[in-house]
Amino acid sequence: MLRLGLGAGALFALGACSDAGAGSVGGGGPGTVAWAWQLPTTWDPVTSSAGSDVTMLALAYDALTALDGDGNAVGWLAEKWAYNADGTQVTFTLRPGLKFSDGSPLDATAVAKSIARGRSAPGSLIAPQIADLKNVAAQGDLDVVIDLKGTNYQYPLLLAGKTGMVVNPAVFERDAHALATRPAGSGPFTLTSYVDNDHAELRKNPNFHLADQIGIKRFLLYPAADPATVVASVASGQYDVAKIPPSGIKAAQASGLEVQVLDSMYVAVLDVNISKPPFDNPAVVEALKYGIDREAIRKIANFGIGAVEYQPFPKGYVGHNDSLAGAFAYDPVKARRILADAGLSGGVRSTLSAAAPIPAAVEQIQAQLAEIGIELTIDPVPVSQWTQIVYLNRAKALGFDGFAGRESPLQAFQVLFSATGLMNPARSSDPELVAQLAKVAAIPTDAPEYAAALQEATRIAVNGFPNTFLYEVPSILARRKSLAPLKQHPSLLRWEGVPA
Repeated sequence: MLRLGLGAGALFALGACSDAGAGSVGGGGPGTVAWAWQLPTTWDPVTSSAGSDVTMLALAYDALTALDGDGNAVGWLAEKWAYNADGTQVTFTLRPGLKFSDGSPLDATAVAKSIARGRSAPGSLIAPQIADLKNVAAQGDLDVVIDLKGTNYQYPLLLAGKTGMVVNPAVFERDAHALATRPAGSGPFTLTSYVDNDHAELRKNPNFHLADQIGIKRFLLYPAADPATVVASVASGQYDVAKIPPSGIKAAQASGLEVQVLDSMYVAVLDVNISKPPFDNPAVVEALKYGIDREAIRKIANFGIGAVEYQPFPKGYVGHNDSLAGAFAYDPVKARRILADAGLSGGVRSTLSAAAPIPAAVEQIQAQLAEIGIELTIDPVPVSQWTQIVYLNRAKALGFDGFAGRESPLQAFQVLFSATGLMNPARSSDPELVAQLAKVAAIPTDAPEYAAALQEATRIAVNGFPNTFLYEVPSILARRKSLAPLKQHPSLLRWEGVPA
């Protein structure tokens, strides 16, 4: 399903590759890994407001399923599942002997309560993704039975991410608010210390069902480091591994660090709020799409890393529609003509919001759009307030961000293009897309007709919605040679088999 080589071959080393074994690494001594990546918006999967949170939450939580290197659902907490004849009921069978990190049993009753909470908890941001869930119940200790309002074969994929992460009912029934800073799951690590916007400290969870594959005893998680100093921070031993910008690759190599470029499902995008002027005018939105030179941004701001993209799915993914290649290719003459025909040749003015510090691509976009008559003032937003201001308050007209991808393609459509979609600031909808997605849900994911139906939904969405996709964004990591290469899965980074 996702043919991007996201298994062991997904690690592209730009320097010499080191298969370092166990030993002392930076940031905290033997058995410790210090990772400068990002902190989650919350440690509660149900109220998490960023798709990229899934990697951090997977440190403390397990989901019912996982994705293999091709993006297909495989067993995780659930060792198998089966649908009924018409696809309106699916039964997940858990592995026996599962435990939460506190040692209490993780059984079918706990899973059913956790999923039910995702559907009904106040402030749940995963509720729209399981809106068709009619009932969930335990059948014995190991079977979890999910009844649906209609046919939907996406649930094994959907439950591989935040939606399927199992939260200990003993905690959320007592004090659900505590989960924001004290996760209660069954993942590879247990949170022992957390300072908001500063760092998190986790320890290996002996009750994790693959604990024998975790070679890290102590895990230190930090926000993304300052791009100007991140390479020096890794080289000095402050961090063992960190996310770096494309501009830092040569410096990292010169410092003797290993550099990995990992494929991702992350695509840079302009979120356009068509409920706010001037983007309530379709001509402005259309001109915007043709007025951006994506290839120039990729070459200059991204130092040639990644690939130009006009849709939310990377090439090779089952939802990627090849017919959309160049769908809004750079054409400044056409963009100016669109504005002129709409009576806007005198120019259009607005703001372009971006999380601070402002990425180089934002200034390039500002300059390119100025050439076609769209004058934008750059509006920095504190990164800690970005989700609240842009997606929950829907207070900005145009925002530069990225879409992190989702385990289920229908989940991606819900987030981006539905009337309840977090990254659809106008909360607009399209009946044609809704009907097509219903068709997709009713097709088993291994059926021959599935890919074509999904790609048709992609075509409808890209042509009908204002979201302006720009380019793929791989994850670029600099790491100390004493730490083994990180392993990648389609939607997140995992630490099984990585010694420290």
